Amino acid sequence: SPVSHRSCLTGLVEEWAGLGQLEDYLSVLEYVLWVFTPLAVVFILPFLIVIFLYLSILFLHVYKRKNQLREAYSNNLWDGARKTLATLWDGHGAIWHGYEIHGLEKIPDKGPALIVYYHGAIPIDYYYFLANLILQKGRTCHSVADHMLFKIPGFNLLLEVFSVIHGPQEECVRALFSDETYVLHWGKRRGFAQVAIDAQVPIIPMFTQNVREGFRSLGNLRFFRWLYERFRFPFAPIYGGFPVKFRTFLGDPISYDPNVNAAQLAEKVQQAVQSLIEEHQQIPGSILRALFERFHTRHKLKDPPTKLD
Repeated sequence: SPVSHRSCLTGLVEEWAGLGQLEDYLSVLEYVLWVFTPLAVVFILPFLIVIFLYLSILFLHVYKRKNQLREAYSNNLWDGARKTLATLWDGHGAIWHGYEIHGLEKIPDKGPALIVYYHGAIPIDYYYFLANLILQKGRTCHSVADHMLFKIPGFNLLLEVFSVIHGPQEECVRALFSDETYVLHWGKRRGFAQVAIDAQVPIIPMFTQNVREGFRSLGNLRFFRWLYERFRFPFAPIYGGFPVKFRTFLGDPISYDPNVNAAQLAEKVQQAVQSLIEEHQQIPGSILRALFERFHTRHKLKDPPTKLD
């Protein structure tokens, strides 16, 4: 019988290997694999986003080589590339996170505005938002990113095409060391408010529901805090990639007011972002609940959502 053949084969292997209890070793190995395989998966999934980013970069290089002659004659060389990548990222968001965006009509069709949003461990929700902005509004953003992003091999072309500029390291630190309680680590941030005042543009607050449940960071562990305090290096392992429900909400624009200074404007924006969190996020965040929302619930809104193509 198959069982007797297996027992015989196990006995031969035990005798050959000099192991008295091969079955016990196999049981231990099976237990180790059962426990650690899911852990390995949640740390591997974030790398799939990195791979997707590098595939986007590869596409841009191929696109650039194909259109080298046009580059000298056209100021819109990258329009086609942006729309192509926006379509791919929009599809990724729709399939993996059932991505929705609410309030896109609050962004003006013409003219400048400043968007301030809650930053997750990996800002993949912002990629989806940017994709929708390109596809539905025909507009793009000049985005601010941590300066370390510019040191990643191969990223320069992607950052250039999507108009990404250098930003402070503190933003990266706040994203890595935050957690599912969605506490705003605002500090004394006023620079963006002064920019809005100088440019006389409105500020639009933005928040994505469950962004902390999609990807999480081990930044709150004491070792990684010590690593940052000792070497000023904002590193912490990121895990996740869970297909939780993502909904991005844009709040009402905060209009320019010549009688409001930078400190007052920064406080108003902080309160606006906090209001979006309190209205749309159940705290503390739960991965299981966010997964349940992805597949089993609809979100009730006072206003109908922006229709996505």
